[in-house]
Amino acid sequence: MEKEPITIQGLEKIKSELDDRKHTTRSKIVMAISEARSHGDLKENAEYHAAKEEQGLNEKRIQELETSIAMAEVIDIRKIPNDNKVIFSSTIIVKDLDGDKKNTYKIVGRDEADVKNGLIYYKSPLGRGFIGKNKEDFVVIETPSGEKNFEILDVKYI
Repeated sequence: MEKEPITIQGLEKIKSELDDRKHTTRSKIVMAISEARSHGDLKENAEYHAAKEEQGLNEKRIQELETSIAMAEVIDIRKIPNDNKVIFSSTIIVKDLDGDKKNTYKIVGRDEADVKNGLIYYKSPLGRGFIGKNKEDFVVIETPSGEKNFEILDVKYI
């Protein structure tokens, strides 16, 4: 399988979620199952079935997180000389020429992407459109909501 790039912060976030799910969430679910079992007949025990379903979902997420960690290729942007080129893990300040608004984005991996917080997946339309461009470039990106025009004002390797 192919390695998936991730930032240092993204890997730490995944490890933290994995630790929480293994050590906190898991034990809470076990207690909920135990409590539900004490109520008697399991065939018609909604609490028991809900807790078992939650257990399955938690275990599935644990497997996903473990796979993400195993597949992770950590990119430390601070060790790369800044040549004002947009690359994975760089932080960019762009001007939306259609709305005349400035936005800050960080180009990140799949597991850490969160558009509302300015973290864009490097394989998303925006990520693909910005990667490889340079500071002061004008960029036209085709998105699901239509064509967007940007100017890259700054590229930071932080």
